[in-house]
Amino acid sequence: MPIGEFGGAPPLVAEGSPALTTPMYWMYEMGHASLNPARAVTDATKILFQNPLNPWSHTEFGKSIAAACELFERTTRRYGKPEWGLDTTEVNGVRTPVEVRSIWEKPFCRLLHFDRKLTRPLRSPQPRVLIVAPMSGHYATLLRGTVEAFLPTHEVYITDWSDARMVPLTEGRFDLDDYVDYVIEMLHVLGGNMHVIAVCQPSVPVVAAVSVMEAERDPFVPLSMTLMGGPIDTRRNPTAVNNLAAERGIEWFRNNVITKVPFPHPGVMRDVYPGFLQLIGFISMNLDRHIDAHKALFSNLVKGDGDLVDKHREFYDEYLAVMDLTAEYYLQTVDVVFVKHALPKGEMTHRGKPVDPLEDPPRGADDGRRRERRHLRPRSDRSDARAVPAIPDHRRVHYVQKGVGHYGVFNGSRFRSEIVPRISDFMMSAANPKAVSGRYRQHWSVQRNSADCGIDLAAAISR
Repeated sequence: MPIGEFGGAPPLVAEGSPALTTPMYWMYEMGHASLNPARAVTDATKILFQNPLNPWSHTEFGKSIAAACELFERTTRRYGKPEWGLDTTEVNGVRTPVEVRSIWEKPFCRLLHFDRKLTRPLRSPQPRVLIVAPMSGHYATLLRGTVEAFLPTHEVYITDWSDARMVPLTEGRFDLDDYVDYVIEMLHVLGGNMHVIAVCQPSVPVVAAVSVMEAERDPFVPLSMTLMGGPIDTRRNPTAVNNLAAERGIEWFRNNVITKVPFPHPGVMRDVYPGFLQLIGFISMNLDRHIDAHKALFSNLVKGDGDLVDKHREFYDEYLAVMDLTAEYYLQTVDVVFVKHALPKGEMTHRGKPVDPLEDPPRGADDGRRRERRHLRPRSDRSDARAVPAIPDHRRVHYVQKGVGHYGVFNGSRFRSEIVPRISDFMMSAANPKAVSGRYRQHWSVQRNSADCGIDLAAAISR
């Protein structure tokens, strides 16, 4: 997932001229519309072969026809934004209702609060956490498991970024300067005493926002910062994005992946990097896996294995729901993070002013870098707080989770059982400076020499 830089947006080619941008979005809409008759016939056929009064529905042939119809419907459907579905949580052993409320809103983002309706006051206040969700093609609901894991023991807030195609042109542009401003403003709205977690893409913007706040002696600077699976210095582990950007240059991206939102979307004529194009990139990286998953879906539909079918539907209903990114935001990402490496070089700017995270570290930083199974082949999805050397080693935590891929960094059983407790302990340590480091330093000194521990470095930061 891409992260970005915070200077001025690279100028778009003939901005405002629909003639000089690729018409791929318009072609995509026409292609989707052309499938509507086939989808209608497929839906009718599926109903026919799932009707228990039809004797064919009880045969292998009939079940195969119905399964094929569902596969066609699911692979040609346009997936909308999923619901959170987090109606309850368990707090101190008590099942507690949860209300999802928007407490702050701007055109390109909402700040959501998962308000736990506690029946009795807590003995001691629990950490307040702002989770900054990726703005990288998927909706914030992709972090449903992340929120669910923190809810029992934390007061949770999350950024809910808007789909660019749903934002009218009259609302203006959105670039990474705005991204940083949004994060800072949300921290102000929350009123201090906050911990911030950046999952994947927001690692760099959050570092920049906290650095700006520290430089200005902002009283609402977060107590701690956790970076999970987000690339900071992409030179350490170059990806296909790095190589493509180096080979083709930013102009290639500007001319080939930027398009205008077509009618009838509210953001008609806005320059965007379309979500469907990003999704094609995601799928192409693991095409065999996705093909096998849909083959398994067909087989399970024929066999009538409802549990496996439901799991497939649940995952792909989320995975295939994508949003558009503003062109300004996307082009800055490619140009400065993957080509210029502005953050580790200390060349990042915000509103024309230098942003130097090397100069004044945040109050707390937890580098939540996780590694997938291929330990001998490091991946660029690893955060690296060593790009901010002003944070001393004895005051930071660096943890590598074994046996998970990128998605497992913020979701799944190992995230709940192994990662969340470490992050929670770190937050408590950062909020209580006098209680810091005894456990963490000992934990570091013991674990760092273990050949298979999966912890590269550990420490804690707090003032």
